Amino acid sequence: MNTDTIVSRAKEYLLEEKNDTFASEIRSLLDSNNMSELEDRFYQNLEFGTGGLRGIIGGGTNRMNTFVINRATQGLANYFIKTFPDKHASGNLSAVVAYDSRRYSDLFAEATACIFAANGFKTYLFTSLRPTPELSFAIRTLGCDTGVVVTASHNPPQYNGYKAYWNDGAQVTEPHDTRIIDEVNAVKNVNSISREQAIAQGKLVLIDKEIDEPYWAMVKSKLFRPELIREKAKEVKIVYTPLHGTGAMHVEKVLGDLGLQVITVPEQKQPDGSFSTVSYPNPEEAAALKMAVELAEKEHADVVMATDPDADRFGSAIPGKDGRFVLISGNQMGALLTDYICLSRTQTNTMPSNPAIIRSIVTSQMGDRIAASYGVESVECLTGFKWIASVMASFEEKGSHNYVFGYEESYGYNIETEVRDKDGISAAALCAEMTLYWRSQGKSLLDRLNELFTQHGYFEERAISKAFPGASGGQTMKNLMSKLRNEGLARLGGIPVQSIRDIEQGIVYNPSSPTVRKPSGLPSSNVLQFFLEDGTVVSARPSGTEPKIKFYISSPLPVGGKDLEEVKKAVSSKIALIEADIRAVLGEI
Repeated sequence: MNTDTIVSRAKEYLLEEKNDTFASEIRSLLDSNNMSELEDRFYQNLEFGTGGLRGIIGGGTNRMNTFVINRATQGLANYFIKTFPDKHASGNLSAVVAYDSRRYSDLFAEATACIFAANGFKTYLFTSLRPTPELSFAIRTLGCDTGVVVTASHNPPQYNGYKAYWNDGAQVTEPHDTRIIDEVNAVKNVNSISREQAIAQGKLVLIDKEIDEPYWAMVKSKLFRPELIREKAKEVKIVYTPLHGTGAMHVEKVLGDLGLQVITVPEQKQPDGSFSTVSYPNPEEAAALKMAVELAEKEHADVVMATDPDADRFGSAIPGKDGRFVLISGNQMGALLTDYICLSRTQTNTMPSNPAIIRSIVTSQMGDRIAASYGVESVECLTGFKWIASVMASFEEKGSHNYVFGYEESYGYNIETEVRDKDGISAAALCAEMTLYWRSQGKSLLDRLNELFTQHGYFEERAISKAFPGASGGQTMKNLMSKLRNEGLARLGGIPVQSIRDIEQGIVYNPSSPTVRKPSGLPSSNVLQFFLEDGTVVSARPSGTEPKIKFYISSPLPVGGKDLEEVKKAVSSKIALIEADIRAVLGEI
């Protein structure tokens, strides 16, 4: 994009950006003629993707700011007005807005609520920060047509984002997602009123405990052994960190009501958009759990729990035999929860007919084996919890299955149908009960995980990612996926590729017979999966929220009568060879 176009776009932006902080950034860049920075901020509009927005906070059309938020919300409102004209005409459209602890989240949330209100929506706004799962719960509880949560989930502190939801409490899926994007891109004028006007007109209603209390009650109602908790709660000690986010109030309240001992990491308890004690507030990262693990070792705790800033993701660590804490991966916690839910439903005679779990395609198949041992079916879906919610909804619509659990490897779990997104609060409560149950059986969670490995085979997973930032990054990622799609991979780690699933093209084929194809059975998405002869699955997909390509490796090996530690070493060695081949491909880009 040439200099004149960039400068013209910057000046047009300044005519509409009402926030002095963001506007002054652009004026300063224009005054200093900093064209490289201006180009990065204006070479494109921050894309309203299929889940909403996510980007670096700052002035410019390629940043998160009030200008971008306002246009996104107006486009979203326009789509609902056109989709439900009768409700709009009668003044019955409604929306609910929540936000997390990130910088400007409260400002962006209020701007969102005021635009909904100005467009005739009865709009509910939480009085202070609340987690993403509660936003999903609020949509269903209040009977709203849509909802928005302002959050960038687990991204670094310079980011913020905006997730849009449908009237079922799930993030929007096709065909609504692309149609909303079209509406956002077509926005010319934004209709807004002040907070005071919206309240005076009865179009803005502030909420908190009327949603908090039913949500807490719902979370507690999903537990299987309340009597065990009442009798033995004091026997389990939990160290918890909300990573400066929204989780503390809810986790402390729910677990406290149950009588469980919860020690919250004091330095990370308070909301803090700069995430001052961590560089990356992601419970998947060992560094993010460092303070919690250190406190847990000092306190001789039984489990470490963590939620990310909007409390939809849940991470954990468990002490080994030597007292040192071992981080539990998303796949491993998914396996433990699958086992505990299926076991508990079986023991308490609450297993429904045609039970099913749902997992994403890049999640380990270990949970499938565990579920099958209890007579529970496994169904896979595309990556992202909106797809798990979509399959859940199809179960209900068709009456084909009864949902018992959904999860994905990126630390997302859902135990209830009242929330249609991942829920770190419910996961924490059930993990606490699960810890207590296995303690009552003389085992730790790590002991049970090793039993599951012995019974169902050892699975190890590894993720590789490479970032492609800047104006050329998107095209580079497209080129890489095209290269993989056109040239394929015949072997990985010396192991032949038995079949390839190209989900974008909707086909599965053997690379030695590419003309013999069958349907993939999934909606189109830019994902390639390579199934190796030994059962290893390697998946490649561009991230939906960051400028990076992700590779996922999941490799199993039966344990049988072998030593588990030797099996773990063998699988790790195999994955290292596969990883080297993938990095060689990435190195060519």
